[in-house]
Amino acid sequence: MARLKKHEKVFIVRALAQFMTPTQVVDDIKAKLGVDVSPQQVETYDPTKVAGADLSQEFVDLFHEARKLYIAQPIYNIEGANDIVQLKILSELLINKKSNVIMAIKLIDQMQKIVKGHYEKKIEITGKDGGPIQQETKSTHQFTPDELKGLTAQELSRLAINGKL
Repeated sequence: MARLKKHEKVFIVRALAQFMTPTQVVDDIKAKLGVDVSPQQVETYDPTKVAGADLSQEFVDLFHEARKLYIAQPIYNIEGANDIVQLKILSELLINKKSNVIMAIKLIDQMQKIVKGHYEKKIEITGKDGGPIQQETKSTHQFTPDELKGLTAQELSRLAINGKL
């Protein structure tokens, strides 16, 4: 188990607060800080896990604050959430997968959905002036015995079949 400095611990806590898995954190800290740690050691800095039950209050507070900020950030800060970024990635994939016809068709379809705003269209059905929809029950005509006497057998049959009797 590597002995970590405070800035390395802070790095791990913030990464875990951003929903990274311990394995992803191991790879990230190795690439960015050149520190070798195990996934088990990383997990001890996650207060939501059993392994992180003994984490100091300073790091617990840091974790919760970092997670709150991460969740509260606007969606446009997330690179993959932007249409232009998605289209660029799909375009690169399309160039690489041109020989795979089925994959190319799926990629083109996905690109068309993004361009045409397929994922943005929301239909809200409301009543008058945005209020709730009013339900009206229309009562069917109630035939009197005298009206029924004046109907032919065919007309009576048709009314019975249509549920009007």
